[in-house]
Amino acid sequence: MNNDNRLRRISGAFPRMAIFDIENWREIGTTLARNKTRTFLTGFGIFWGVFMLALLLGGAQGGKDMLLRNFDGFTTNSAIMFSGKTSMPYKGYAKDRSYELDLTDLKRLREALPELRTVTGTQYRGNCSFTNGRYSVAGQTMGCQPEFVDIMEPVMYSGRFINETDMATSRKVCVIGKRIAEQIFPTEKDPVGKMVQINGVSYRIIGMAGQVSEINMGGKIDEQVILPFSTFRRAFGTGDQLDVVMMVAKDKQRISDIKQRMRRVIYSRHYIHPEDERALWIMDISEEFEKIDKLFLGVSLLAGFIGFSTLIAGIIGIGNIMWVIVRERTQEIGIRRALGAKPRDIIVQILSEGMALTAVAGTAGISAAVIALGIMQRVTANEISTPQFQILPSQAVWIMAVFLSLGSLAGLIPAIKAMRIKPIEALNAK
Repeated sequence: MNNDNRLRRISGAFPRMAIFDIENWREIGTTLARNKTRTFLTGFGIFWGVFMLALLLGGAQGGKDMLLRNFDGFTTNSAIMFSGKTSMPYKGYAKDRSYELDLTDLKRLREALPELRTVTGTQYRGNCSFTNGRYSVAGQTMGCQPEFVDIMEPVMYSGRFINETDMATSRKVCVIGKRIAEQIFPTEKDPVGKMVQINGVSYRIIGMAGQVSEINMGGKIDEQVILPFSTFRRAFGTGDQLDVVMMVAKDKQRISDIKQRMRRVIYSRHYIHPEDERALWIMDISEEFEKIDKLFLGVSLLAGFIGFSTLIAGIIGIGNIMWVIVRERTQEIGIRRALGAKPRDIIVQILSEGMALTAVAGTAGISAAVIALGIMQRVTANEISTPQFQILPSQAVWIMAVFLSLGSLAGLIPAIKAMRIKPIEALNAK
């Protein structure tokens, strides 16, 4: 810049700073570079505050997705019921008595609770031998009804699931879990149509399935072979006994509102004390979802508080560096005022230096957080789902807007002080 231009700039001949004026940016850079250590530490405080806030917000959503992955495939408004042991004596029966749920209980639940859309049951048999020629593996067999998919939707890699015709005719068909199929059909990509022997009895494979949910009800679908319920009963002679009862409530109905009525239906038939909570275990999936929502609402609020507190620390750093800059440039500001610089020019000059530092460090913080979240998302992804470890563009804009606004406010007081410096006092300052 030549001497005439320098004099015109100092004297305030330019009434406002041009954003795209390279000379203005050079002046800002020169000012911040006078004390590199101080500028770096202040910028790092801003960077760290933005980075932590963005990371915590994006991480909270990713953590929630990872936890909800345990329930993927499960219908939200559903419940799972297991029988237990009685803990109270009742009508001549001693406590610690075992009992079994059965098909009659299913029928009574359907009749007594019209709020339920689906009521179904499953049976399990472990230590089964699955064989295909020279390949063999031990695992678990499950017998289920077609309504099973209303509660937990399996991942069908090929073929189909059990249907009503399979049930009605007790077909000797099965749905094989993916991991079982990989072990006894190592050279086959799709085993549908092949035969598999379960404890020496042959069944035709109609589908290959797995599950998204991490909930383990006696075993994951990937590690089981599934038979139609009627076929299972004939094969293993289990009668009407049920290991698990599952249900789905109708729209706008809540499992928690009818849980006690479920107990009464079961207890009245099996002679269990009405107040015996341990005799029947009911897992309300909707309650679990609500717990997760509440948990991560608290996590998000905590993350926001921690991140915002870190931001405030960075903002205080901006205010401090602006105070120091004003003090160091007292004589220069006095010369500007003596040569006719307007108060607005002084304020804009001081604020622009703080905002430039905030914008650069804040953008770097957002960028670093996006990279870190991307790495976390990649590490936690699997073939079924990908947790959303990411910060939304709207959140990034909101963080930067808040930071720039607060940074401007932090620099406003030093800027006003600079504007109020009298030229004669500034020229005599040391």
